Formats: sequence, structure tokens, C-alpha cells
Amino acid sequence: MSVTRLESRRVEAAASKVGRVLASVHDLEAAVQRSQTYLLGIQKPEGYWIGELIVDCSLVADMVIYHHWDGSVDREWERKAINHLFSHQLPDGGWNIYTGGPPEVNVTVKAYLALKLAGVPVTDPRMLRARSVALSLGGVPRLNTFSKLYLALVGLYPWKYLPTIPCEVLLIGKWFHVNFWDMSNWSRVMLVPLAIINHFRPTRPLPNGVTLDELYPAGYHERDLRLPRDPEIFTWRNFFLALDKLHKFAEAWARLGIHPFRRRALKRCEEWIIERMEGSDGLGAIFPAMLNCLIALKVLGYADDHPLVQRAWTALKELQHEEPDSVRIEPCFSPVWDSAITAIALRESGVPEDDPRMKAVGRWLLEKEIRFRGDWVQKNPAEVEPSGWVFEFANKWNPDVDDTAMVLLALRLIATDDPKARDAAYRRGLNWMLTFQCKDGGWAAFDKDCTKNILTKVPFADHNAMLDPECADITARILEVLGHEKFPLDHPQVARAIEYLRREQEPDGTWYGRWGVNYIYGTWQTLRGLHVLGYPMNEPWLLKARDWYESVQHPDGGWGERCDTYEDPVFKGRGPSTASQTAWAVMALCTFGDPDRPSLVRGVEYLIRTQNPDGSWSEEEVTGTGFPKVFYLKYDMYRNSWPLLALATYRQLCEREGKPINGISRALGESLRVVTATPSR
Repeated sequence: MSVTRLESRRVEAAASKVGRVLASVHDLEAAVQRSQTYLLGIQKPEGYWIGELIVDCSLVADMVIYHHWDGSVDREWERKAINHLFSHQLPDGGWNIYTGGPPEVNVTVKAYLALKLAGVPVTDPRMLRARSVALSLGGVPRLNTFSKLYLALVGLYPWKYLPTIPCEVLLIGKWFHVNFWDMSNWSRVMLVPLAIINHFRPTRPLPNGVTLDELYPAGYHERDLRLPRDPEIFTWRNFFLALDKLHKFAEAWARLGIHPFRRRALKRCEEWIIERMEGSDGLGAIFPAMLNCLIALKVLGYADDHPLVQRAWTALKELQHEEPDSVRIEPCFSPVWDSAITAIALRESGVPEDDPRMKAVGRWLLEKEIRFRGDWVQKNPAEVEPSGWVFEFANKWNPDVDDTAMVLLALRLIATDDPKARDAAYRRGLNWMLTFQCKDGGWAAFDKDCTKNILTKVPFADHNAMLDPECADITARILEVLGHEKFPLDHPQVARAIEYLRREQEPDGTWYGRWGVNYIYGTWQTLRGLHVLGYPMNEPWLLKARDWYESVQHPDGGWGERCDTYEDPVFKGRGPSTASQTAWAVMALCTFGDPDRPSLVRGVEYLIRTQNPDGSWSEEEVTGTGFPKVFYLKYDMYRNSWPLLALATYRQLCEREGKPINGISRALGESLRVVTATPSR
């Protein structure tokens, strides 16, 4: 074939590709309108939005184990649970904790046990594969404390090898260097009922003689059950292990009624639980605490028909999605978070502030403000008018900084029937949020300065969630709020936050994402916050972040990253392209002010091209983070709300730069010129 003909075909192919991209980008307005129509179509009559929080199957396995402990097995429900568990089993026989991830020991062992309790024969090929994987992962000895506790409830793990959670932890005053209030919010609500359970050790052996002896790689032996010590003698972990022996000695006497503080401590734990059930959809409004609470109430002697037990069970039941052939469980509900993000996306994309549907979500969000001095006062006793918002429908003791920031970003865009009430709530929330800045300049999720690393050494801290440290993504989101409030860069709180972000940046220009997966999320939020704040985005340390995004953009124009980056950052930006993560990357690139930048154009084109005809996007990957390395969340609203906000952000950039949407043809034309000018080889 002649050189001229080869050149001609290359030019035709390049022109065709550019033409397709241009045609897609010219459809930006149509994509925005389709997305708006879709999202407005799924708004609840009360004005809010809510998407399902999709997680691994460990919650279903936990409930199967609970029902066998409680003697309340419903065979029809259990049949659906079996179907759910098998539907999530990997081809090799194990179960994972995020889409595309490897099998994980805790969920694999619990799923295997749940199926065995439900009567699935151990000779079933699926069970044999599960057994093999569980053993390869280390089996029962490798489980974390909370998994072992559920085994202990049904007589499959010795209590004496579980770390002690003494009730007296609630009696230790804040004067002590390490005390109850130094634990993260979510750990507190999980551990108080566990302390009650630990005291009573309410083992109810299984009537059919089920064991897990086959899941011990070297055969069942107590030497494999002891908590491992550090090789060095003088470490905090070894200190706490020695202290645990002392606790166990005291526990033995306590169960005989000989303990100077136990009765008082048990009563305090009981009162603490009951008090925090008020104004909340279950203790802490999260599944682990709610299930632990139900068990604790029962072992305290509350009858099944007692109002507290009924309330605890009802809250748990509401988390379940039961279908004809399957059942799945959410860890909690996310209406406030979902509603705020969706409202922002709709408003930024052009839905008027006084649209009745926007006013409806505004009213709903205002009703959800928490004007109560909850547990946050223990770490933040500032004299500030109580305010704040939570993630769930009701969780009055635990408003959090991240949801409050997102709600403030939404309220500033929404008209309400009572503007004065909205403005007052906004101001209260802003002032409340500002008091949570930590010593090093960042903000955390629930508490202030919840960072005592010594707590990560206690034996029951293996759920990787004992602390609530400040993080870049939340800090930057607060800077985004302050940017809209025109806080100057030299404002003391702003300056400290910027310095914190500079310290947290990694050598390749990225930021760790604590609450979203992972570096794509943390880096986007940091860049967005600084941009809205008015920080000069042309500084080298920020351009390094832009260059990183471009270095990991996929050939399809999208971006993606999996949860394995929490285990090893070498996987940064290597997951399959997703709508939500591409949206974050697009918004990050928008902060640099060049709507013609080819990487940005390709990202926008990816979002338009992958949109479904009904205005939604599809997404199989997990892009939300609960506890890194332990628990992940797939927010079903993310695939639809973030792409709309990204398209709106890009459109605003074009308008701000004085370029029509089709002005990007210059950049694409330049790409075509480069292609056609490149000599043939």
C-alpha cells in the first residue's frame, strides 16, 4: 500500500475519532437534561433522595449466626440468606469485601459458617471450595476480634482467648490520658454493648453439634488461639496483652459477684445504651452497634416483647431488603448525604433555586438539623450553639462534620419558604463546624483530636477504626465551604488547613482519600477546596496533582481505582473506569481553568458516552470507604449525582472562560493536526 494511502487512512481514522468526540461533547446539554430528569424522577415525596448502600455479604452472615444464637430461625428468611451468600461467592470459593477484590478471611469464614448453620452439607462442592480458601487465608485463627466474638456466642471460640472489653472503661474520667472518649464515635457505640456481652459471655451451644474444626490449618489447638505478641518485649501491644490477663482475672471474680466496680459499670453501660437509643434509628444508627445492642439487651434480661428490644429489632429489620429469593442488608441509611449531593448537582447544573422540588429538599434538610449537645461535646467543649447534620435519618447524639459541610454547600444554593430560618441554620452549622478544627489544622469526621495512636495497640483494635483522625478530603470540603464564604487565605484557620494539606500531599502529587476510593477521591476534593478558596492553582505542588491525573487516565477517557490501593498504593488509578471516579477526576482537572485540555475533554466525553438512555450511569465497582482494609461501601447514588455535578462544573468552566461548549473543538483540532503531521513509519 502506498504511503499516500496510509496517510489518508490515518487522517480519516483520526478525523472520524475527533468527529465522534465532538459529537459526543456537543451532546453535553442533552446529557445534563437527561440526568436532571432521572434524578428528579427518583426524588422521594418528602423531598429527599436516598440510594442503597451496597456492601459485602458479611452482614447477612452475621444475622444468620445471630438467629441461631437467639433461637429465632425463620427457615424462609434463611433460604433467602443462603441464596444471597452463594450469589456473592467467588469462583475460587471465597468471598471478598469489594468488587474485583481477592477473598477475605473474615467474610469467608462467616459466610461458610452461616451456610453450615443453615444446613448446607459440607460436602457440597461450593462448601468444599470455601473451606479450601478459608484455610489458605489462615482460617479461624486469623479472624479479627469482632468475628471471633460471634463465634464465641455459639460456642465455636473460647472466650478466654478473646480480648477483654471491661465495662469499667465508661467509668474512667477524661482526666486519664487514654479514656473512653478518645475512641472514635463508631467504636464507642460498638464497644459499650460488647462490654456487656463480654461480662455475661452468653454462649448458647448449637444443638446440632456444628463445629469449625475443619477451618484450623494445623488442626484445632489452643496454641493457635492466643493473641500474638510482638517479638520485642517492651511494646505497647505487649503491655496491653499483659493488662488483658489482669482484666480476665478480674472478670472471673466479677462473674462471681466479687468486683468493686462491676455492678456500677454494668448499670452505667446499660443506661448509656438506652439513653443513646433515644432520637436514633437504633444505637448509633449503624448495623454493628445495633446488632450488638440487641444482644446486650437480651443478655441483660430484657424480654423479647419489651419495648426496647422491639425497637432495637425493628431498627435492624428496616435495614433488610427482602425479595422473593434473596435478602440483603444495608449497614445504615444515607438520606442526608445523598440529598445534599444531589441537590448541589441539580442546582449547579441549572435547576432553579426556587423550583418546588429544590424547595422541598431544602425544607427537609432544615428539619434534619440537630440542635442538641451530643457526644461531640466530650472532645469539643467549645461554647458554640449546637448544630450539625448526620448521615442517616435520625442519629441525634452523633452529628458529623462531613455531612454538615455537604449540607451547608447545598443550603447556600437552595431557596426556602423562610429564608431567615435557612440563613440562621446555615450560620449555626458553619460556626459549629469551625470549632472542630484539630490541632494540626485538619478536620475529622465526628470528633476533634481523636488521634491517640496508643489506642490502636489494644487487642480489640483490629477493626482498623479505633481513631477518627483528620483527613485531607474532609478538610478540603470545609475549605470549599469557607471559599464560598470568602474567607481570606490568611485567615488563621484557613492558613493552618492549607499547611495541613501541604504536609499530607504524597510525593507523586496525590492525597489519600479516607472516605472515598481513594487517591482519585482525596486529590479531587483537595483541589476543589483550594480552587473555591481562591488559592492559585498554578503552583508546582498542585500542577503535580494534575499531572498525576493525566498519567493514570485510561485509554477510554475515564478514571478508576479499586480498594486495593489501601493495601498498596502501587495500584493508584489502575481500576476499571467508573462514572463516579471519572466525575471526580473531571472536576479536579476543571480547577486548573483550561476547558480545552485534551485530558479533560476526553473525561467529559467518557461521561456523556457512557450515560444510559434514561439519564443514569451504570457502575459495578465500589467507590466508597467505610474502614480502609476492612469495610467498603458502594453508594448507589454516586454513579448518578457526581457525573451530573462534573458535567455542570465543566459547563461552568467553559462559560467562565468565555468559550461556548463547542469551543473545545480547537483543542481537538490541534490533536488532529498533530496526528496528520506525524510522519508515517
